[in-house]
This record gives sequence, C-alpha cells and structure tokens, in this order.
Amino acid sequence: MSAMKSSFLLFALLAAAVSGPVAAQTSALKGLDTGAPIDVDAARIEIQDADNQAVFSGDVIITQGRMTLKADSVKVLYTRSTGTPEMQRLDARGNVRLVSPSETATGNTGIYDVNGKIVTLVGNVTLDRGGSSLKGQRLVLNLVSGQTSFDGRTGGTAATPGASPGRVTGRFVVPQRGTKP
Repeated sequence: MSAMKSSFLLFALLAAAVSGPVAAQTSALKGLDTGAPIDVDAARIEIQDADNQAVFSGDVIITQGRMTLKADSVKVLYTRSTGTPEMQRLDARGNVRLVSPSETATGNTGIYDVNGKIVTLVGNVTLDRGGSSLKGQRLVLNLVSGQTSFDGRTGGTAATPGASPGRVTGRFVVPQRGTKP
C-alpha cells in the first residue's frame, strides 16, 4: 500500500474512532424548557429594588428544569414591565458549576441570558461529558439548539501541561468496540 493511501486510511480510522465524542457537541440541555420556573436557594439575599437586581450569596443553587447552576454568588437582573419582576440575566461569580444529567461545566464566572436562552462560562472553563473533557477560556451554550462552542485561552498558561496558551484542549474517550482476533 502506498504511503499516501496508508496515511489516508489512518486518518479515516482515527476520524471514525473519535467522531462520536467530537461530533456530539450538542448539550444534554438542548430544548430545555426555559419557560420553567427558576428556583433559587442561597444563604443570603440582598434585594436592590431601585437597581432592579437581587444578589444571592452563600452556596447559591439555581435550578431550572434539568439544569442546575451553582456559584458563590449570583446577581439577578430583572425588569418590571408588567409590575411583576421578570428575570433578564443571572450573573454568577466564584466556583461556577453548570450541571445537566450528562455533563458538567465549570468556570470562574457565568452569565445566563434568560431571554436569549444562552449560558456563557468564562475563565478556566472545563466541560466534562461522557468521560471526555474540553478546557478553554470561554464556553457558550445555546439552550434551544444545544450547540456548544469553546474559545481558547487568551493568555497565561495552557490548560493542559505541554499545550500552547490560547488554545482549546481536550481529551476524548474513544468508545471500545468489539475486537476480533
């Protein structure tokens, strides 16, 4: 077999082996009922009604359907167009953790745009899904389509020893298939 055919075959086999984890960049949160109630549990709340915001602190746990957001503190921004407060955005800070039935994402800060149905995590972000993991600087998750995207680190050190800063790094678990002797 020629070197070119051999290289192509190796590439095709490698692509097939990792296509499951790589292609599966659709979040388990796809189609989340973003109209479901948002439950908040925290040690403390400070309502700043004049600024249309409330600050929850102390091991904050926010749940909406099958999504759970945990952080040291969360600022909830709201409007009062109908007289009743309507959540617009949640800004999470410190030990941010986004959990779904099959994935966990962590970062330094997080923003949940309630109307846009987008969750963004920033700063030392890690996404673990099915034994595979990605690391980078920013993760954007669309709750309607389930699409996730990652941006690399903007400076400093790489997420993985030996990797270049400014890159997204990952480790993908290759599913074991039956072997024939």
